[in-house]
Amino acid sequence: QAHLVESGGGLVQAGGSLRLSCIASGRTFSMYSMGWFRQAPGKEREFVATITWSGGRTYYADSVKGRFTISRDRAKNTVFLQMNSLKPEDTAVYLCAAGGRIGGHPATLYADYDYWGQGTQVTVSA
Repeated sequence: QAHLVESGGGLVQAGGSLRLSCIASGRTFSMYSMGWFRQAPGKEREFVATITWSGGRTYYADSVKGRFTISRDRAKNTVFLQMNSLKPEDTAVYLCAAGGRIGGHPATLYADYDYWGQGTQVTVSA
């Protein structure tokens, strides 16, 4: 069983920055994709960004390209999401995920992931 714990959320004004962290434990993630999703009340869970654990290949949702950066520290089993130029529409619970479905296409779907954290709240005020 994998265990993912997110942290780093909070309240920030529009234009500000936050860095989210996801500490992964319970297994080796060398064959996995790691991802960030977000979900606001009443809305569908939305893909944000993904990175392959071993190769560091990244992919972003159009809505966050140029503003968010996903990275990982393999030695510390940690995935990060650096969030810059935050907008009120970025307000959501941000969830970290890990999945073994890697290949030629980036993991952007809910079904691509097997393990999920509980989420951390990000609130961006106008």
